[in-house]
Amino acid sequence: METADLKTLRETLTSLADDELILGHRDSEWCGHAPILEEDIAFANLALDEIGHANLWLALLARLEDADPQSFADRLSFWREAADFRCAQMLELPRGDWAFSILRHYLFDAAEIERLAALSQYSYTPLAEAAAKIQTEELYHLRHTRLWVRRLGLGTSESHQRLQAALNQLWPYTSQLFELTNKPGGPVLGVDFRQARLAWEAQVLPFLAECELSLPQGQPLALDRQQHSPHLAVLLAEMQSVARLDPQAEW
Repeated sequence: METADLKTLRETLTSLADDELILGHRDSEWCGHAPILEEDIAFANLALDEIGHANLWLALLARLEDADPQSFADRLSFWREAADFRCAQMLELPRGDWAFSILRHYLFDAAEIERLAALSQYSYTPLAEAAAKIQTEELYHLRHTRLWVRRLGLGTSESHQRLQAALNQLWPYTSQLFELTNKPGGPVLGVDFRQARLAWEAQVLPFLAECELSLPQGQPLALDRQQHSPHLAVLLAEMQSVARLDPQAEW
């Protein structure tokens, strides 16, 4: 593999892993706080799934670095500072209310299905196989969050208002879901994420309209994956706190 392609592959894998890790942490914040008991359990399982997917991407990254997968994953998860993460800003925003978390998850799940479909065709076999495996599991996530978006959008006036407010806040961040490297706007390692975004829009836009939601006015935010909100540092302070209590501890 050429040096430039290797650098791009590292950026892509780090972005994929960080998206999953940070969303998994946000999901975990609903444990004990979801509106019904079933969702308390469901969101805890979503958190475990997302963190498991992050581990798959980090294991591939460790393979490129010829490093031990578990110690490598721990180091990248618990010892990086916020500036070194490559997660999409949408995922680091505070959990908000139930409508916000559900809609964020739906928008991400729908985008991830398309990203993984594109990556499953990539010529680097370990990445293509991991993408195909994760895609199967993410279909269940998408099915779950779609049901909730429909339920809230077509429910009471308050549930609809909360979901619309969430869409107004989240929509400007969505373009970043398809910009995984520092060279936005074109194919990444032969994978054209512009087509993935078009497929995502073809799925998401009619569904949002069906749920009687309107897209906000204005252009999406132009964000680099190395730019972060102050919320990420707060999230990492909590997520990394136990590991940093004793740097010499063995897990």
